[in-house]
Amino acid sequence: MSIDAKPPNFSPYIHTLTLTMTTTLPIRGTVYGVLLNAQAEWHSAQALMNDAPYKAAPIAPVLYVKTANTWTSCEGHIAVPSDVPEVEVGATLGVVMGAHGKAKAYVLLNDVSVPHTVAQQGFYRPPVKYKNLDGFLGVGAQAVNADAIGNPNALQLEVRINGVLQQTVDLSAMRRHAIALIDEVNEFMTLRDNDVLMLGLDICTQGDHTGHRPLAHVGDVIEISAPQAPALGVMRHTLVSAPALEMAV
Repeated sequence: MSIDAKPPNFSPYIHTLTLTMTTTLPIRGTVYGVLLNAQAEWHSAQALMNDAPYKAAPIAPVLYVKTANTWTSCEGHIAVPSDVPEVEVGATLGVVMGAHGKAKAYVLLNDVSVPHTVAQQGFYRPPVKYKNLDGFLGVGAQAVNADAIGNPNALQLEVRINGVLQQTVDLSAMRRHAIALIDEVNEFMTLRDNDVLMLGLDICTQGDHTGHRPLAHVGDVIEISAPQAPALGVMRHTLVSAPALEMAV
């Protein structure tokens, strides 16, 4: 997993964030996202997989890190730079790891991102520029014991923007389900106690957002829930304006 990409300068708008070190979050370890784990997104990117420099599809899961500066507590505000007209909503479920590489809990996550294409992102370089702006990971209110959830890939996540349903994420449509994903990641790195591994993000296959994730704008209220697992609660965040970063996208 390459980590040589340089993040943008976040300092112009750190003061706008509502998340502080005193905020209680249900996660503590390193948070890992996984690229292209949804069947629909994988198929949409297949035409580019044989391009240089790798000229082959990824074999192992391709991970990236959502650093701690991105975490925003439930009901918090997510600051969007004024030169970013819209952001992608990345609804997913995070696996909170326990001892011996086993899941101990699950938590709702919103992997917010500056819109970008697979060609811009690449398959092996972590998309730090687009995903690791301050506050760009919404975190659910609570982590729920794994035994209470059962099979996480049996869940569907609903994404609402300003109360309107925009996407239903079917976690059964992931290429690697939770157990297989954890096992394959543990083959090349160790997931430690309290680390969080996302199950993957999906794209919309119908409606106005077909071919990408739902798009949201400053002032919008984003809600993500799992109707089959009400104990996870409703994760809610509001997008607010922040000074421009002057980032090329």
